[in-house]
Amino acid sequence: MLEGIIRESISKSNAKALRNDGYLIANIYGKGSENIHCAFKNNDFIKAVKSKENLAFDVKVGGKVYNVVVQEYQKDPVSSKILHVDLLLVQKGVLSKFKVPVILEGSPIGVKNKGILLFSKKRITIKCLPENLIENIKLDVSKLDVGDAILVRDLPEFSNIKIIDKPSVAVVGVIKAK
Repeated sequence: MLEGIIRESISKSNAKALRNDGYLIANIYGKGSENIHCAFKNNDFIKAVKSKENLAFDVKVGGKVYNVVVQEYQKDPVSSKILHVDLLLVQKGVLSKFKVPVILEGSPIGVKNKGILLFSKKRITIKCLPENLIENIKLDVSKLDVGDAILVRDLPEFSNIKIIDKPSVAVVGVIKAK
């Protein structure tokens, strides 16, 4: 289980000192609960996120265990190092917004016809209860030819889950190579 520390101060200088010591600044928040300002060892956090089997995972901060999902993160534009992460509390019976990863399956026909696969929306925003949370959305792209695209409105329907993203947004498509 990933363990973190509670930040005593939320000042810029404190955050900088923690980052220099190898910590990742994080906030844990949820509906009706107070925000928890914390920090995790950078490498431990990355290992935990990569090895997790579910979208939601447990973290231990200040002696308490919280079930959370990664809601948002900020990366350094130059070094691509993660600077900050927002973790959303998974609360039973509370309707929440989650960002679910999209997984592509198959090899598009259009790529064989000198097209380029453009994967523009890697995470889809959904609204549901934690009990109905899906781990990912799998899309079969093997039938996509040059000029074809899968839009948000073309995604499969799920019971008790509402997709928040605009229906006209392209998730994946095959464009003509220049």
